Amino acid sequence: MLYKRSSQLFAEAEKVIPGGVNSPVRAFKAVGGTPIFVKSAKGAYLYDEDGNKLIDYINSWGPMILGHAYEPVVEAVVERAKLGTSFGMPTELETQIAALAVKMVPNIDKIRFVNSGTEACMSAIRLARGYTKRDKIIKFAGCYHGHSDSFLIQAGSGAITFGSPNSPGVTAGTAKDTLLARYNDLSNVAELITANPNEIAAIIVEPVAGNMGCIPPKEGFLEGLRQLCTDNGILLIFDEVMTGFRLAAGGVQELAGVSSDIVCFGKVIGGGLPVGAFAARAEIMNYLAPLGPVYQAGTLSGNPLAMAAGLAMLQALDADREVFNRLKDKTAYLAAGIDRVLRNNNVVFTINTIGSMISVHFDENAVVDFQTAAKGDNETFKKFFHGLLQEGIYIAPSAYETWFITDALTYEDLDFTIQAIDKVSKTF
Repeated sequence: MLYKRSSQLFAEAEKVIPGGVNSPVRAFKAVGGTPIFVKSAKGAYLYDEDGNKLIDYINSWGPMILGHAYEPVVEAVVERAKLGTSFGMPTELETQIAALAVKMVPNIDKIRFVNSGTEACMSAIRLARGYTKRDKIIKFAGCYHGHSDSFLIQAGSGAITFGSPNSPGVTAGTAKDTLLARYNDLSNVAELITANPNEIAAIIVEPVAGNMGCIPPKEGFLEGLRQLCTDNGILLIFDEVMTGFRLAAGGVQELAGVSSDIVCFGKVIGGGLPVGAFAARAEIMNYLAPLGPVYQAGTLSGNPLAMAAGLAMLQALDADREVFNRLKDKTAYLAAGIDRVLRNNNVVFTINTIGSMISVHFDENAVVDFQTAAKGDNETFKKFFHGLLQEGIYIAPSAYETWFITDALTYEDLDFTIQAIDKVSKTF
């Protein structure tokens, strides 16, 4: 496949946009080459500016659970746009989608909509600090909760030391209140709590990690976090920006049977438009202004176009709960096929899957946290990525991102993908 037009467009973009992209995850810095510029998408397929058709396994980083240009969502947005695109005033739509979300998700009474997953997680932390009257939080290495200052922290010199910023612009003062733990390691979390008694407001976690590849929680990990939080007066925040309304109608809380205190949403809840949300029990949410002292606001929050898209998406998922089983079956089929051909070609690898999330790690050992994910063979991944791209398959241009399966994928698409992986892996 040729990407002449994409290369031209990228050169033009670099002149006026930092790095030529409006989010680093779109860049090809980790794999080399030039980003693909998309012209349109429909169902399971992308169509780029050079006229190439690609099977899509990122699906806008998760929200296209029913496929690109899903007709009910498109119709909802078009019809709503005719009535006005933004008001800065309440609409009935906001209440309708809020009521549906509260119905679908366990352990929440109220929800507030924002404009992104970053905003949702940032607001959830502020709410947790205001509710508990504590300052510190625990996050996990490799879990991404957006680019708010509190989350751009790397490890300090030891398990119980303060973190330090890993992005210029994040102050040491901010970093001192963020403690870093190892994903899937309860003893490490307990150590941090013991070292900081009555100081930790919240533990925030991707209940299924998706930003170091797909990494499911070990058996008992989420249950253990829940108990540690309950025992120590800490709020447990599930960042379900990726997993909410994707792994189950009620997200990981439903799937794992573990209750969080606050849950953050994004991606699917907006039907592909920019939106996020955070939700909790009434006594926690009532700490938000205008009822309570914790201030959070947004002029475009609850934007009618985003609310229309999100409502259409959630209504479709609520009406067809079997979609989650179909997605799980397709993911399992793809995983089994990839496992078979990579084994036949003597490739060293590990596959992680849960529900409709999957990733291939080029390492023979189990991948359970950021440290083990980082051991993967990145040179092999680069060959894998570019080989699949030439075969008409688009995966994330990073070894540290999960793939997202859409219901629009057919088994013929999956077979084509497996055959392409067989062909590409023979060249390693």
